Amino acid sequence: MTDGSGSAESGSAAVELATWGWPEVRALGGGAADPFEVGVLPVTWRPKDRHFGVRRGGRVVAHAGLVTAPVEVGGRRFEVAGVGGVIVDPGWRGQGLARIAVAGALDAARADGLGLALLFCLPDRAPLYARLGWTALPDPVTADQPDGPAPVPLGAMWTAVAAGARWPDGGPARLHSLPF
Repeated sequence: MTDGSGSAESGSAAVELATWGWPEVRALGGGAADPFEVGVLPVTWRPKDRHFGVRRGGRVVAHAGLVTAPVEVGGRRFEVAGVGGVIVDPGWRGQGLARIAVAGALDAARADGLGLALLFCLPDRAPLYARLGWTALPDPVTADQPDGPAPVPLGAMWTAVAAGARWPDGGPARLHSLPF
């Protein structure tokens, strides 16, 4: 569902947002200069192509971004739904809103025909994603960077978007994109 007007409440589902940018991220993060807490990492991030939000009280209080990105594992190349930019307003945390925002992104990925999703997260966020059904990859993911491929200094997790989809065996993943 696209919320072009920006005025409708989303209830218990995420809506696709017509516009989303750094001012909205900063507002949602309580004005923090580094709301995702990754600014100290030597990583260039890919902007998200699509944005999903949960509205309460007439404003977005949770967000998840989505991209489609090529990954290679064991010589097999395939597309994944890249989920990133997940953030919940500090006053609304603990109410399952990240789950709703991420579910909106995964629903869109499923509608686009993708089978797997991938995300990167700080270690203290991994238990949240594990509760949502994500599985940690055992090896660091190598991703594109301006100076060439480099390991992403965050944990990577995957989940099935399509029924029965599984992350392939074959060793470490190579993301042929900036991380998201």
